[in-house]
Amino acid sequence: MFVILYYDVGEKRCGKMLKTCRKYLQWVQNSVFEGEISTAKYEKLIYEIKRIIKDEEGDSIVTYLFRTTKYTKRLVYGKDKKADIQFI
Repeated sequence: MFVILYYDVGEKRCGKMLKTCRKYLQWVQNSVFEGEISTAKYEKLIYEIKRIIKDEEGDSIVTYLFRTTKYTKRLVYGKDKKADIQFI
């Protein structure tokens, strides 16, 4: 499945969230990630995120799940930060 995820967490937890999300998805911009992921890995990602976020402090994550990218179109205006990713 294809996932778009963004989060809003307290400053103390930003580093942990960034590191966790980067294990599973591609960083797009600030607190935004996207990418193909299996259902099992998605569930593992959410499990790890739930251990980081603090509801009582107003933390939140939002995910959009797509079965396929067949009917989607990604448009970027300005600099595409995702294009900066280089694989070694």
